[in-house]
Amino acid sequence: MTKLDDIDHRILRELSRDARQSNLALADRVGLSPSACLRRVQALEQAGVIRGYRAVLDPVQLGIGFVAYVTVGLGSHTKAAQEAFERAVSRATEVRECHNITGTVEYLLRVEVADLAAFKHWHTEILGTLPQVRAITTFVVMGSPKDDRA
Repeated sequence: MTKLDDIDHRILRELSRDARQSNLALADRVGLSPSACLRRVQALEQAGVIRGYRAVLDPVQLGIGFVAYVTVGLGSHTKAAQEAFERAVSRATEVRECHNITGTVEYLLRVEVADLAAFKHWHTEILGTLPQVRAITTFVVMGSPKDDRA
């Protein structure tokens, strides 16, 4: 684990807000010279703290009008069952996130689709046909007052 100081944390906060800002603007915001700021960003990249940069997409512009979190319980708790489920989920473009979690179920999925009909199709024809799946619970997102995902 890389030891981060206050300046590193400020750099990471600023980059997570706007990774496209110039090094000059970033340096000004965190109180460093441009060369010192660039060295720190490069060091954070080399250390693997910054793993990449992403675009934040507007779901409405992409035709995504329905978002749900889905918990999935497996019928078998073997490594083979988990791997088979994870392979199937990795092929499903509707699943934007898949987390292996603790508790009464094994997985938490973030699913993004055009509408309820598209979700029903994915739920019934894709997720519901996987032999590893024992239980499915859906939580429909009605709004997201805070979403800091990059």
